[in-house]
Amino acid sequence: MTELRRSPIDDRHRALGATMTGFAGWDMPLDYGSVVAEHRAVRGSCGVFDLSHLGTLRVTGAGAARAVQRAFTNDVSALPVGRAHYTLCLDADGGIVDDLLVYHLPWGYFVVPNAANAAAVAQALGSCAADAGDCEVDDVKADLACIAVQGAQAADVVTQSGVDVSSMRYLDCLALPLGEPTGSASGGAADGVPPDVGVLARSGYTGEHGYELFAPAELAPSLWDRVVEGGATPAGLGARDTLRLEMGYPLHGSDISPSTSPVEARLRWAVKPGTGFVGEQAYVAAAQVGPRRRLWGLRATGRGIPRAHCTVTRDGRALGETTSGTFSPTLRIGIAMAYLDAAVDEGAEVAVDVRGRALPATVVRPPFVDSDPRR
Repeated sequence: MTELRRSPIDDRHRALGATMTGFAGWDMPLDYGSVVAEHRAVRGSCGVFDLSHLGTLRVTGAGAARAVQRAFTNDVSALPVGRAHYTLCLDADGGIVDDLLVYHLPWGYFVVPNAANAAAVAQALGSCAADAGDCEVDDVKADLACIAVQGAQAADVVTQSGVDVSSMRYLDCLALPLGEPTGSASGGAADGVPPDVGVLARSGYTGEHGYELFAPAELAPSLWDRVVEGGATPAGLGARDTLRLEMGYPLHGSDISPSTSPVEARLRWAVKPGTGFVGEQAYVAAAQVGPRRRLWGLRATGRGIPRAHCTVTRDGRALGETTSGTFSPTLRIGIAMAYLDAAVDEGAEVAVDVRGRALPATVVRPPFVDSDPRR
């Protein structure tokens, strides 16, 4: 059995008594005692996550933009330096290999795929880089940790930890200078540390105001300590999943996969035909035909918690299947995502088969909660 990789902040999690779990080849904190309490800390004040398992790729050289444009669906030519965007990596058949963020820095592009798909994205990007000419793709996973600070008080907590984020808008990104707690996100050096030691972004996967700090591995433990001392509640992967599901953010491997297309997953907004991305021809063909099924949210109207792979019916006729589901700590009800027949409309009343019991639910368009990371 392959030994699980450990985060540079691993000892902090164990000292806090975290429940550890294997995830995409990494030993990561599932929770620190209560998923619900950690979830509510993020929604109500501030939480901090260790996301060091995420993939981290640097794309540099004169051909970097050509490689990124070919590898992913969004239009990188419209992405200015200092900004990030959500995009997809498709296979030749138009299936979703991964969904990810691309950050445009002065030195090139910083690509952050999901942990389980990092190798596949690196391979796809490397192939495109070979064709682009004068382009290098470097996996810098061993060099960086990722600390995500999320919640209404995130800006105050990050600033108190030594990084001034007062001027950052949603999806802004820049160099992360780190030295002692007097560092600044202004782009200048701090305590002799060069300004390109990491990446700072106003982004996240919770629906809250938040920041993701890709810090050098050797500096990450002290940064984590300062964030926790500043008032952030440590939160694990369990809370991250309930938070993203309340927002209706798709999870690759559950809600999207190579067997799903952006057309049926409602991700057409992240696809820009005409840019020459891999899978473009298949995507255009699927868009012209239209979806046979669509990804919807389900809000339970009875007592029960839907999970993945539950059959959804109406008047005894199968409409589709849930892809992920949970108890919403914010709403205190069951919620789910599901692919349903394209004829189903918002507001439809359906039933979810939860272990042989029909759980009534309403078809809704996420998010399930009133939250917006742009605030």
